Amino acid sequence: MENYSIIIFILAIVIGLSAFADKAKLPYPILLVIVGVGIGFIPTMNEIEINPEIIFLLFLPPLLYDASFNISPKDFKTNISTISTLAITLVFLTTFWIAVVAHYLIPNITWPLAFVLGAILSATDAVAAISITKGLDISHKTITILEGESLINDASALVAYRFAVAAVMGSAFVIWQATLQFILLLGGGFLVGFVMSKILAVILKKVHKNSNVTISFMLLMPFVTYLIAEHLHVSGVIAVVISGLAIARFSKKIFPESLKNSSRNLWDIIIFLLNGLIFILIGLNFRYVLHDIENDMLLPYIGYAFIITIVALLIRFVRIFLQRINLQKGFEKIRRGKRRISEDALLDFKNSIILGWSGMRGIVSLAIAIGLPRFLENGSPFPERNAIIFISVAVVLFTLIGQGLTLPWIVKKLNSMAEEKATDQQN
Repeated sequence: MENYSIIIFILAIVIGLSAFADKAKLPYPILLVIVGVGIGFIPTMNEIEINPEIIFLLFLPPLLYDASFNISPKDFKTNISTISTLAITLVFLTTFWIAVVAHYLIPNITWPLAFVLGAILSATDAVAAISITKGLDISHKTITILEGESLINDASALVAYRFAVAAVMGSAFVIWQATLQFILLLGGGFLVGFVMSKILAVILKKVHKNSNVTISFMLLMPFVTYLIAEHLHVSGVIAVVISGLAIARFSKKIFPESLKNSSRNLWDIIIFLLNGLIFILIGLNFRYVLHDIENDMLLPYIGYAFIITIVALLIRFVRIFLQRINLQKGFEKIRRGKRRISEDALLDFKNSIILGWSGMRGIVSLAIAIGLPRFLENGSPFPERNAIIFISVAVVLFTLIGQGLTLPWIVKKLNSMAEEKATDQQN
C-alpha cells in the first residue's frame, strides 16, 4: 500500500513539474530526472523496486503502440534505410564497441560481461529525445526517423542482451544460431502483430459505433499483443509495432472524427503520465544503486560511465554520417530511369547532427540493467552485477541530463545557422 501511495505522490509531482517546466522553458524529462534524484536522497523515502518484467509490460506496449499508431507509413517507408541502420546495425555496432572499451578499461570485466554492458546501453530512448525536442523547430523527417528507430531498436537490444547473458551463464555463442534466432524473433513478432491486428479489426467493425467499447479494446490491444508474443517466445516489441501500424491504417478508414479525437485525447494523457513516471523513476533509483558500490570505486565507475557515454555518442555520429554519404551515393545512381534512393530520404547536415545528439539512453536500459540475474546457474553470484548496474544508470543519467539539456540549444543554433545561410543566398 505504501508503494501505491508513493506512486500517486510521484504522479502529482509529474503533473506539477510539467506545468513548471513549461513556464521555466526547461525540458520536462530533464527536470523530472533531476527532481527524482533529489527525492531519492530524502532519508524517509523508501525504495520503489523496479520489476523489469512489469516495466516491459506496463511501459513498453503503450509507448510503442502510440508511436506506431501516429507514425506515417509513407514516411516510415521513405526513411526505412536510415531507420533500420539506426535500429539494427547501430545497435549491434554499439554493443560491440562498448564491449571492447569496457573489457580493456574496467577491471574484472570479462568479454561476456563486457557484451552484457554493451547490450544494456545499445538502444537509445527516442521517447526522451522527442519529449525534449517537443515544441522546437525540428523537421518532420527527423521526428519520423527517431520514432521509427525507437519502434525497432528495443527488439535488437533485447536479442543482444539475451545472448550476452547466456554467454555469462556458460552457453557458447554461435553466430549463425544468433542470426537465426534474431530472424525468428522478428518474423514471429511480425506474424503475431499482423494476426492480432486482423482480429482487432474484425472486432472494431462490429463495435465501432460504441466509442467506449472501441477505445477500451484499443487500449487493451498493445498489452494483449505483447503478452501473447512473449508467451510464444517471439518479439513482443515488433508484435506491438506491427499491430499499431496496421490498426492505424484501419482506423483512418472507418472511425468517425469524434471517435478519433476521443481516442487521441485519452492516449495523450496516458502517454504523458507514463513518460513522467518513467523519468522520475530513473532519478529515484540512483540512490539505491549507490548503496551497493564501494566508496573507493565510486569515482572510477563514474569516469568509466562518462567514457562509455562519449564512445556511444561518437559511434552514433560516425554511423549517421556514413549513412548520409551512402544515401547521397545511392541518390546519384540511376537505374532504368529511376533513382535508387528518393530525394526525400536524404539527410542534410542539420538533420544528421540532431539525430546524432538525440541518442539518449532511458527506461529500457535501466530496466534491462536492473533485470540482470542475481545468481548464475551454479548458484554463485552474477559477477560484477553491481558495477554493471551502476555504470548503466550513470550512462543513462549522463545522456539524459548532458545531451538532454544541450539538445534544445543545438537545435536553435542549427536553425539560426540555416536562416543565416538562406539570407546570404538571397542576397
